[in-house]
Amino acid sequence: MKKILHRVSGAKIGTTLVLLALVAIWSTPTVGLLITSLRTQDSAANSGWWTAIADPLNTAWSIEPYVNAIEGGMLSALLNTLIVTIPATVLPLIIAANAAYAFTFIQFKGREIYFASLVGLMVLPLQSALFPVLKGFVWFKKTFGIELIGNFPAAWIVHSAFALPLAIYILRNYMLTIPPSLLEAARMDGASYYQIFWKLVMPMSIPAIASFAIFQFLWVWNDYLIAFIFVGEQKPVMTWKLMRMLGQYGGGWQDVAAGSFLSLIIPLLVFFALQRYFVRGLTAGAVK
Repeated sequence: MKKILHRVSGAKIGTTLVLLALVAIWSTPTVGLLITSLRTQDSAANSGWWTAIADPLNTAWSIEPYVNAIEGGMLSALLNTLIVTIPATVLPLIIAANAAYAFTFIQFKGREIYFASLVGLMVLPLQSALFPVLKGFVWFKKTFGIELIGNFPAAWIVHSAFALPLAIYILRNYMLTIPPSLLEAARMDGASYYQIFWKLVMPMSIPAIASFAIFQFLWVWNDYLIAFIFVGEQKPVMTWKLMRMLGQYGGGWQDVAAGSFLSLIIPLLVFFALQRYFVRGLTAGAVK
């Protein structure tokens, strides 16, 4: 408690108030979503969620929307979403880390041109490549007899491919901050390129890796388009399931509120677990 009081007394009052106001503004939709998901349908339809805060004792509360969401298949959709999201986050990280290491520490002809071309791919809209990618998967099936469309690997490949430019850019900028003298000392001790990569560069790049992991995890977790096109409704993810729960005429919006709050839990856990690396990973190398 003394530490908290000391920090509050040392901070500027105006800055503290502004930050508290921003936190309140950004938290308002989440609070409203939670309260709505815990009210009965009649209560939520007849009054705003803020009335429940003003008079919580006279508000009709219910966990029925959560029961409906779970019975409607949200748990299986959660599992499918994890199956799509985790590999689609790990794969680009592994590939990008190797590429960033090469662009940073290995001299080869045309290195800067290749890197500039790779960074330029970040402006390519995902939607513009859907048709060529689908044709490529069809060709792959005809050539090798392996069906990718309708299975999880199709989403892994697409998400990983479009995440690579940003991942390489972030990791390379961070690796530029690593003193070259450390690598030279490791080479003098007889370490190979991959020993330096795994035992020196990768542990020192944890902040950048965590920063990109947060971005990629949240992006894939909240994605609807790629999962729907390349995996399909036979293996529905949470975004597809939420749309189906809403119904044709929007009558299931309260169940959607409960399902949406369930879908927030894992991304929040990921963010809070990695947040201490977030700013460090984004700002490192910014002045290089």
